[in-house]
Amino acid sequence: MTEIEQMIAKAREAQAIYAKTFDQERADMAVKATTRTIFDHAEELAKMAVEETEMGVYEHKVAKNRNKAKGVYFNLKGKKSMGILSIDDVTGLIEVAKPMGVVAGVTPMTNPIVTPMSKIAFALKTKNAIIISPHPKSKKCSGKAIEYILEALKPLGVPEGLIQMVQDPSIEKTQELMAKCDVTVATGGMAMVKSAYSSGKPSYGVGAGNVQVILDRDIDYMEATDKFITGRSFDNGIICTGEQSFIYPEECHDEVMAAVKANGGYVCNKEEREKVIAAIFQDGHTARDVVGQSPAFIAKKAGITIPEGTRVIVVESNGSYGRADDISKEKMCPVMGAFPYKSFDEAILIAETNLQYEGNGHSVAIHSNNQSHIIQAGEELTVSRVVVNAVSATTAGGHVQNGLATTNTLGCGSWGNNSISENFTYKHLLNITRIAPLSNKIVVPSDEEMWK
Repeated sequence: MTEIEQMIAKAREAQAIYAKTFDQERADMAVKATTRTIFDHAEELAKMAVEETEMGVYEHKVAKNRNKAKGVYFNLKGKKSMGILSIDDVTGLIEVAKPMGVVAGVTPMTNPIVTPMSKIAFALKTKNAIIISPHPKSKKCSGKAIEYILEALKPLGVPEGLIQMVQDPSIEKTQELMAKCDVTVATGGMAMVKSAYSSGKPSYGVGAGNVQVILDRDIDYMEATDKFITGRSFDNGIICTGEQSFIYPEECHDEVMAAVKANGGYVCNKEEREKVIAAIFQDGHTARDVVGQSPAFIAKKAGITIPEGTRVIVVESNGSYGRADDISKEKMCPVMGAFPYKSFDEAILIAETNLQYEGNGHSVAIHSNNQSHIIQAGEELTVSRVVVNAVSATTAGGHVQNGLATTNTLGCGSWGNNSISENFTYKHLLNITRIAPLSNKIVVPSDEEMWK
């Protein structure tokens, strides 16, 4: 047997015991222990993640560890995830929840702590076993997080082997794991997600992020700008939910850019614009050496001078958008594009064109006091979530106050070649058996009544 086959066999044995011996209360205790231990070790794990991956911001990773731990537990607390879930009063249809078996959890180096944590919590909630395959460049910090989780679960009697991690991860091992597990939850680059969907097993993947921010007229630009700059600068821009470009009324250019500067943004001139674009993109993609790096690092590479304390570098459009301007693309660093619009319909067009170029199906953010415009964005843009008057980076992946499930795996629907268009959560790891009797409460209409 290969290493992966041995891990899966061990996982199946543990899962059978866990499914038989753990009821809802005990499973929920395991979920609480999992999320709480990441919350308690947030600082240490954040430090390890920054040191090992050499990307992101320590303080932001601490906040992420704590807030995601709280959010995941908040969303799972009190939810029924086993046995009879519902009985329909009219049809008599009974829904029974059952685990899928062994989950392959593929996790990225951009979120090496909270992504394994959330997937483990979802698996525990649904009586599944899980094997985490971390990115090779984050295996130490991911391994430490899982070590803490296993220690926290020991007093609860969780069977050994229910939660495992591939100790020396590689592309080959990850592909074997995805091909031999029961279901894959893949978070990471598009090549890896495509591999998951090609594994021959059910898979949940994510699409590329390229969050467009629409600024409506008659809003507080200082407040809105503070929010989207906070989002773009969070963890040095490596989060897929982070704001990427802002689209603003052209007549408000000076007011918007003044707000950008007041909130720590540096607006490039035309010459600097070309230097920044050349620095952050290589062969049509974000250059590896700028991913998760600071504005100062990017400015130095680009050969420009920016004020100390700059949070985000802003690059104005060349008068076009989408494929006609590279700044329209996803930028995994604290750089934003800026696009003016004449009418709100044009703002929608710019956002949609940029999304079609990259990031289709993911998310947009809108800052508006016009409910009609907010609804229009939701109706016309091909995205799975619209964040309203909030920081997208920290709320699109779920927030206690917005109704989106807290997760680190964001489905982008068919637009992003994904199987779901919502935030991945525990319910996606359940098989549902439906018991379907015929109900006397429902009268079968005659042919004449049916078609009249």
